[in-house]
Amino acid sequence: MVYILSHLPMVLLYALASFIYFLAYHVFGYRKAVVIQNVSRSFPDKRYGEVEAIVRKFYISFVSYFAEMIKGISAPADVLDKKIIFNNLELIDFYIRSGRSVIACMGHCSNWEMLNLLPYKTPHDVYAVYKPLSSGVMNRLVSKLRSRFGMKLLPDRRAIRHILYQRSRPAVYLFLADQCPRIKDEKYRFTLLNQETYVFSGMEKLARKAKAAVVYLNITQRSRGYYRVVCLPVSSGSEHMAEGEITRKYINLLTENINEEPYGWLWSHKRWKG
Repeated sequence: MVYILSHLPMVLLYALASFIYFLAYHVFGYRKAVVIQNVSRSFPDKRYGEVEAIVRKFYISFVSYFAEMIKGISAPADVLDKKIIFNNLELIDFYIRSGRSVIACMGHCSNWEMLNLLPYKTPHDVYAVYKPLSSGVMNRLVSKLRSRFGMKLLPDRRAIRHILYQRSRPAVYLFLADQCPRIKDEKYRFTLLNQETYVFSGMEKLARKAKAAVVYLNITQRSRGYYRVVCLPVSSGSEHMAEGEITRKYINLLTENINEEPYGWLWSHKRWKG
């Protein structure tokens, strides 16, 4: 069914997204209390009207991302390539050619699923480190979307063993590192958006063990359906950095990314549970 939907014109998919927005925001209020609370706490200086504008635009953008993901199931690479601009990929190429793997970290900003096109833009192997979804149907759908253009999926539990075993073959490893960790480590507690936040430490620990370079992928929306990804340096030699410093730099870059486009982050996620 999703594959059939993906052949619809984008204008119809956006129309469907608008209908879903109406239901999610105005009728059912899907996680609306969570979104409002997250936004208002993250931007305490904003007035209620400003918070409400961010919340509304978040819902509009979020359902649009899903429409674009559906289109991405069948859209050819040359079509999608016109919708996303990659800046400074030369940095990744430099690190790979110097013999280091690259940990490319990012947040749930803008339409992060557009990064499935990255293997089309670089000659290097690209792995997406992910946590398998509990829903078998959704897991197969997301796996299909992410692997269409050559991206290799790597379950998080196998990531350390894989990257250490493949050290002689440098590659790019994508990490969504802004999720709430199961185990709270005091050494990885930082201030994110004016709130004390425990941060997933696996990305940094893997980078240090593998002596990998680390970059941040800043994702923003140029206009509806069109995106820009900027590759920013975090660490060229992770093994030489103090513990927690890589994560601190990641948090700073993530904060800049969110402030640049406040509506684009995944506000419906229960990031702060305490």
